[in-house]
Amino acid sequence: MTFALLFSACLLTCLGQIAQKLAVEYWQRSLQGIAGLLTSGWLWLALGCLGGGMLLWLLVLQRLEVGVAYPMLALNFVLITLSGRYLFNESVDRRHWLGLAMILLGVVLLGQQT
Repeated sequence: MTFALLFSACLLTCLGQIAQKLAVEYWQRSLQGIAGLLTSGWLWLALGCLGGGMLLWLLVLQRLEVGVAYPMLALNFVLITLSGRYLFNESVDRRHWLGLAMILLGVVLLGQQT
């Protein structure tokens, strides 16, 4: 249950970051004033996802030591890189992939500690 909460918090945070990126892209294309920008669905989706992720994170912290839980948020680096690569066609070099593999190894090692 705790790891499901942790993964859900990571997923919501990742979705919030993607929605932020889409909000910024919308703003760059839009000719609306600031009031129009504040009505962007992407902005509100980002706020909702990030807020939900924070609430789930609080539940995670009730169940895990912060020294174990916080480093596991590094999964966000993996999720965001995959999102950038496959949703936004951003390039990812070999060193970046190696870094992600090391992050995953660290998360697995920490997960075995609990």
